[in-house]
This record gives sequence, structure tokens and C-alpha cells, in this order.
Amino acid sequence: MITVTTTPRRTVLAAAVAAAVGTTASIGQGAAAAGGPAPGRPKASTIQNKSWRTAAQWRSGTADGVGVVTGARPGVTFRRAAGTVDYADPHTGTTRTWEYATWLSPRQRAAVPASELITSWNADTPAGTWLRVEVRGTYTDGTDSPWYTLGIWAAGDGDIRRTSVDDQADGKSSVWTDTFSIDDAAAGPLLASWRLRLTLYRAPGGDAVPTVWLLGAMTSAVPDRFEVPASVPGPAAGVELTVPRYSQNVHVGRYPEYDNGGEAWCSPTSSQMIVESWGRAPSAEELAWVNPEFDDPQVCHAARQTYDYQYAGCGNWSFNAAYAATYPGLQAVVTRIASLADAERLIAAGIPLITSQSFHEAELDGAGYGTAGHLMTVIGFTAEGDVIANDPASDDNEAVRRVYRRRQFENIWLRTKRYDAAGQVRGGTGGVCYLYYPTRLTAAQREALAAVGIA
Repeated sequence: MITVTTTPRRTVLAAAVAAAVGTTASIGQGAAAAGGPAPGRPKASTIQNKSWRTAAQWRSGTADGVGVVTGARPGVTFRRAAGTVDYADPHTGTTRTWEYATWLSPRQRAAVPASELITSWNADTPAGTWLRVEVRGTYTDGTDSPWYTLGIWAAGDGDIRRTSVDDQADGKSSVWTDTFSIDDAAAGPLLASWRLRLTLYRAPGGDAVPTVWLLGAMTSAVPDRFEVPASVPGPAAGVELTVPRYSQNVHVGRYPEYDNGGEAWCSPTSSQMIVESWGRAPSAEELAWVNPEFDDPQVCHAARQTYDYQYAGCGNWSFNAAYAATYPGLQAVVTRIASLADAERLIAAGIPLITSQSFHEAELDGAGYGTAGHLMTVIGFTAEGDVIANDPASDDNEAVRRVYRRRQFENIWLRTKRYDAAGQVRGGTGGVCYLYYPTRLTAAQREALAAVGIA
């Protein structure tokens, strides 16, 4: 079965990335693989993650109507209305008046001039509340981008429809669903610095308020490479984590209003596997809407809770992380990983990851399909260092566990350019992954996350 888990917008993004990174330096040692950086470019680009999640970090921003929550899980919450706004929901056709409050981050300078930015947020939005996340970049030529919306989000779908926003561009950058992307990284300008704006909404006079525990972004200079350097087995060789196995394919035909049913549910299926590996699961009340004849109703639930009504799919990276963080004691981010060795550090510390990759069938032995974009979980490594994955593109739950050859897997995941089965140049994600992990970390987990830039 061929699994294509992206819509044309994600395919367009991949193509745009492939075109944009003609002379962008590679991550880590990738510059050598790509023939070296162009004159005047950094020898090696970096992936940078910046988030606000402690009380002190939240206080460093500019608040208008929000207050800082302290305690075990600091955040910002709605304290008073800074104003009201009429929001016309493009997916329901209804217009409602909402009170709003805002938080503006300090300006964050990218570690190196960046070509992409992806946001993450962890929040609680009870009924009658929702939020919007925006970014404004400053380019290396000193000019500013518009305020771009990177997500209009609520955990449920009873008040507004969770959505990305199309047609955002200024001739220098564009937003592709969940990603701020420089239009031409070779010519520039690139992203020099950025700020995030968080807007919290509640029903006028309502008692329910939204709370955000984490807000952040990952910037990177997208690597330009068809091949990545080979890694060698490391500390996770022979380690396999206990992760439930769920097949997306058993849900084919179920709830087609959510991206055509299970055949396109690789992202929420992977998310649900990792959420449950940490001992969390939706309640019986939350699953009551699912047809009782359907097995694994939590996969249907995850698809509904991650569905992006504009993208018309369940593969919005930021929305999947936000969904995972709705479970008590879990936090989640979208980032990039520079090497399979970094993935091994996470596995050795007990943290599985969800990876995004594209390939044609001959490039990944044992998969049995090709895809323009697919999410699967990495749950361990064999003693020889091959990748153990829970691949949701399987006929049934038992078949989900796969072993993929190390060299093949790291290349299809970490590259940014590839040839499809017809020999045409296509894009790759360059190591995009989701990381879901507890708010209470062991020392080893904290160290492993810090090693991949998550502090």
C-alpha cells in the first residue's frame, strides 16, 4: 500500500525547501557531503530551540491582560480583557465576539541566519477559549516580515475550528501550513531574529480561561544535501523502549471528514503511540463520540484532535505536539535532529521520537511502500545499530514493529533533497521530529534533551 500522508501544501513546502537551499550550509558535517559551503556562508549551520516556560522567562515578555502562573507548571493565563474582537471562523461561517489578552516575547536572535522557523506551544484551552500564535521576523537586510499566523488553535473543536492560515507571504518569506520559510535562501535575505505573539481568547464575561505552559520556536539553516554522513551505532545499540503499536491502516474508511480516514493518519497514530508510552490516554468520556464498533478508538480521537481545517489534514506538526501536551504531565516540541547519534541519546534516556521522512519504495527495505511524507516512531535500535520503528503504515497492530537498516533510515530522514521513483528532484524534511516527554525528567533525560538543544 502506498501511504501518502501529506496534502499538496506539505508537498509544496518540501519543493520550496529543496529550491531554496541551493547554497545553504549543512548541519554538522553535512557541508562536506554537499560539497562544502558557499563562500561567505557559515561552515556549519545550527539548529536552535528557544522556548518560554519558566515564570522568570514568561515575565521577560510584554503582557497586556495576561498574568504569570507559578507553581509546578508555570505559564501565562488570561487575567483581564485587553479588548474585544469579532472572529469570523472561515470553516463554520459564524462570527463571534471574543475578549482577548496578549503576550509578546522578547526578540530572539537566530544562532545563525535561518531559513525556517517552526513553533510549538503547550496549552490548556477549556471550552469557551482558544489561542493564536504569530511570528514576526527581522531579516538580515534589516526589514521586518508581517505578523504571520502560525496557528489558530483549541484543544477541542466546539468553539472554533483549529486552523492554519494560507496565503501569507511578503516576497521574502512565506508560511507553509506550520512553517515560516525563506523564499530563496541562496539569494537572501535570511531570518536574523524573531518575536512570537501569543493571543488568548475567551467568551466575553466567561469564567473559563486558557493557560499556556510553553511557547517556543525552532530555527534552522536548512541543510542542502541528497546524502548525509553515515553514523555508527552508539549508546542505544540493543535498547528498545516499550511503546504501544497502532496501525493507521485498520482505520481506513473511518471518519473520512478527518483527512480521508485512517490511510492519512500517520501523524496522529504516531502521536497516540508515544502519548500512551508515557502512561497517558483519553478518558472514556472523551472517546464517547467514537463508534463503539471501532477498535483503538483513541486513534480516531487523536485524528480529530490534530485535524487542521485549512490544511485539511492531521499532519500539522505544531498541532500534533500541542495535542500531546494536553495530557497531564506531558510537554512536547517540534524540532530538528542533526544526526542519528542524537536520536540514540534520546532513546538511551528513555525518550522515543516521531520522525518525518519521504522516500520511494526502493529506498527503505521492508517498508513496502513509498511516500511523499510519512511519520513513524523510533523506539529503539538493534544490537547492530539498525532502527527499530513503530511504523503505523502497517496492515495491523502486530505488524507495526519494523526494523529498518540504519544507513537507509538516517538518509531518508535527515536529507533535504531526494530523487523520487521517476528521477525527479523532491524535498525532504531535514530531520524534523516531534519530542514528547514528561514535565518531570530524570537527570539522564534532561541531559539527552539538552544535547539536542531542548533545555
